[in-house]
Amino acid sequence: MARLLLIGVLLALAFWVYSIVDCALQDATRHRGVSKPVWILIVVLLPVLGGILWFVVGRARRSAGAPVRRAPDDDPDFLGSLGSVRDQDERIRRLEEELAALDAEADDPRDVPPTRSSQSDDDAEGPAGSRGPRA
Repeated sequence: MARLLLIGVLLALAFWVYSIVDCALQDATRHRGVSKPVWILIVVLLPVLGGILWFVVGRARRSAGAPVRRAPDDDPDFLGSLGSVRDQDERIRRLEEELAALDAEADDPRDVPPTRSSQSDDDAEGPAGSRGPRA
């Protein structure tokens, strides 16, 4: 008999803690009847009865009309706002024209071959000591 009583107390305690956590974590728009702090107070002060009241009366079910969050590529409104393929083709064409214009204007010093300047005698020898042995 004591074992059954201990199991019942543990189950009641687990239910009580679960109902407190569930009530505290629910969005404020999903509480029916009274406000969220009052529901938490009811669940805490009336351990098992408060939890039963919370799940039966206070917790609002998720309505079918609630907005469902979607990824942008799954949202038809977002996809419709992107524009047509023709708009994208036009934008690509403009970007390619701008890129071609920038390439034509570019005077990159790296592309210009270096001008040959007259080298001094010291430069013609190369590094010091590279002429070979001296006699």
